[in-house]
Amino acid sequence: MMLRTIISTTRPTFLLLTPAVLALAYAISYWQQGFIDVTLSVLIFIAALSAHISVNTFNEYHDFRSGLDMTTIRTPFSGGSGGLPKNPSAATLVLFVAWITLTITIIIGLYFISVYGLTLLPLGLLGSILIISYTGWITKKPWLCMLTPGLAFGSIFIVGSDFVLTGSYSVTALIASLPIFFLVNNLLLLNQFPDEQADQQAGRNHIVIQYGKKFSSQLLIVFYILAYLTLILAVVLKVLPAEALLGLLSIVFAIKSSHILLTNHQNIAGLLLAMALNVAVTLLTPLLIALGIVLSI
Repeated sequence: MMLRTIISTTRPTFLLLTPAVLALAYAISYWQQGFIDVTLSVLIFIAALSAHISVNTFNEYHDFRSGLDMTTIRTPFSGGSGGLPKNPSAATLVLFVAWITLTITIIIGLYFISVYGLTLLPLGLLGSILIISYTGWITKKPWLCMLTPGLAFGSIFIVGSDFVLTGSYSVTALIASLPIFFLVNNLLLLNQFPDEQADQQAGRNHIVIQYGKKFSSQLLIVFYILAYLTLILAVVLKVLPAEALLGLLSIVFAIKSSHILLTNHQNIAGLLLAMALNVAVTLLTPLLIALGIVLSI
């Protein structure tokens, strides 16, 4: 029972985002160099997955302690795992997992810094701060809350991974991270729709609470557009190969999700398909871009 609770609070299905984004980071590095260091790739994966588990379990613990878990409307895509309300005695252990996984990320990060120097330190510090402060502070700042997921899973994951694999910061990695930046922001934004009332009662203040669902729907569509435009721009500027445009195939799901949002943004039940499509867009796009890059070699 205890182990099942711990596993559920890591939100295993949500963790799929990490390998999807890293696939793009690995593809970019391989395209730039013609090879990829397997040992470093494994260490990057462990550090990134640990960071993802850490932020998820911190979130689960704080939402349970604040009482938010008791009032939220749980869906397959939002509202937390529900693990701690079913097994409150696991709360301390979940917090322990959050700190242990953060420690693993920091230790691997320190190893990378020992190899490459302090140039990597600012990125590592920023990532650690985002993990620790996300639930308790960032979720009370609408625009910061909106942009943090994309910054972490898009910019930091891809730029940081590319740095470790190539030994230097890369404009290619930064520009290639932009579509993922916008899409991951959308992932969290739409998942906040069902949580609006519960989040507000718990003291949160994200975009959906501050500006409403109509504005949030329009913002999500703008971010979809920016995601695909930045991908096209990367190819036009020859930052990425033309084959990277394979990532545009996910636009079919983005268009359907947008249509549902414009007509059903007040209907929680109607939003479930839009949320599923939004997840598909976020996971498929980096994988498709990565595949296109690899095919170009």
